[in-house]
Amino acid sequence: MTSVNVSVIYYSSTGTTQDMAERLSQAAEKAGAEVRRRHVAELAPDEVVEQVGEWAQHRADIQDEPTATPDDVVWADVVLFGSPTRFGNVASQLKQFIDMLGPQWGEGLLADKVYAGFTSTQTKRGGQESTLLALYNTIHHFGGLIVSPGYTDPVKFADGNPYGVSHVTGPNNDAPLEDPELAALDHLAERAVDVARRLKVGSETG
Repeated sequence: MTSVNVSVIYYSSTGTTQDMAERLSQAAEKAGAEVRRRHVAELAPDEVVEQVGEWAQHRADIQDEPTATPDDVVWADVVLFGSPTRFGNVASQLKQFIDMLGPQWGEGLLADKVYAGFTSTQTKRGGQESTLLALYNTIHHFGGLIVSPGYTDPVKFADGNPYGVSHVTGPNNDAPLEDPELAALDHLAERAVDVARRLKVGSETG
């Protein structure tokens, strides 16, 4: 079986996007991929983070985990970017990481990879679709191949997001991932790995 490298690169402030990233990583590994799961660096000042207990706790929980580097994108055949919504857009922490990929973009090292996204919001219509579409604007500039899930599997009619995968955390920001989201995350990872594998086989034989 042709090997596929997957990088799951994300920002999470209180842990929801982290949970989504972990599920995607597990699904990609089950699909036979080699996986790197990497959170991006925190930009918010300490005094701001410490004012929110869940934020401070999550930062402490992940302090020993590796942070994303440009090499994690260059290495990958599949890049799954994740971000909570910030006013209908990508969080500044993930955006800064992406903005620092200029040298790799200039060398053409970001093109022809499979990309997809995942996000979370506190409310049902809190900007999930606009966040994913904003993320994909960047992928167009990379020359990347956006492999959105569409409605390619019945699970998508349950979670209802053809642009990627999203989750609503609820008024207390603590709603756990449930079966529709977990199935959608699995499908996204499996689909991305499958498409990347077929692209690699085609390039190797063509």
